Amino acid sequence: MKKLVLTGAAGRLGSYLREPLTKLADELVSSDIVDEIGNCYAGERYQQADLANYDQIYQLLEDADMVVHFGAIVDEGPFETLLGPNFIGAYNIWEAAYQQGVKRVVYASSIHAVGMYDKTEFIGVDVPHRPDTFYGLAKCFAEDLGSLYWDKRGVESVCMRILSCAQVTNTRALGSWLSYDDLIQLVEKSITTPISGFSVVYGVSNNDRVPVDNSKASFLGYRPKDNAEQFAAQILTAAAEADPQDPGQMCQGGPFASTKLGHSGVATMNIIDDKKLT
Repeated sequence: MKKLVLTGAAGRLGSYLREPLTKLADELVSSDIVDEIGNCYAGERYQQADLANYDQIYQLLEDADMVVHFGAIVDEGPFETLLGPNFIGAYNIWEAAYQQGVKRVVYASSIHAVGMYDKTEFIGVDVPHRPDTFYGLAKCFAEDLGSLYWDKRGVESVCMRILSCAQVTNTRALGSWLSYDDLIQLVEKSITTPISGFSVVYGVSNNDRVPVDNSKASFLGYRPKDNAEQFAAQILTAAAEADPQDPGQMCQGGPFASTKLGHSGVATMNIIDDKKLT
């Protein structure tokens, strides 16, 4: 490819994607709302853009072959707070992609689009949406945009429903963990697969306790290698007794399934900020 665009480049996950993505195109344009993201890698440049501003996104995607869309508020919050970056921002990405002739949107969706399903159901990529929060609802909206723009306008999409891409610090993560190496592989496969149409795939590693079924997305070639079971003995020894009446423990969305609408879910989680620095 000549030009690949990454949104959300200043975020924790974006920080791990920037360098690998420079290997897939002549030019990687990393973007976020912040003024700067540190030193750029060879073949990378930074372009500031606000997802809620269509003109800026249209300019960002000029001459792009594909866009890897990780930009968003990555927590539950009031609907009005999420409306610009998460809802309108998604529309701006797909509409600008269509107008600029971009082949494919590779989108960081989330398990929170289906977060109210029980973990015991072993859900596939084709289950109906069942969001756990306004944040999850935004992911449903973006996935449906991807479906619509494929059916009506021929823009391909791969929607990666990421479960939990962070250090393993709790029992839920023994099933939901996505390692950074597997994240990179998933994004690379979503970019390099010859044909995707509109596709959904779960972003999760090869965990013994994985609660979702990726078999219908096997054509992407994603074969995760890491397994959270290596952390199980330590995590389970320190864990409190499980409560099957707690949606935060029973449901796919974890703490987001039990938090009140509009209130932070991340605040109840012990997410370690191990962002990669340049």
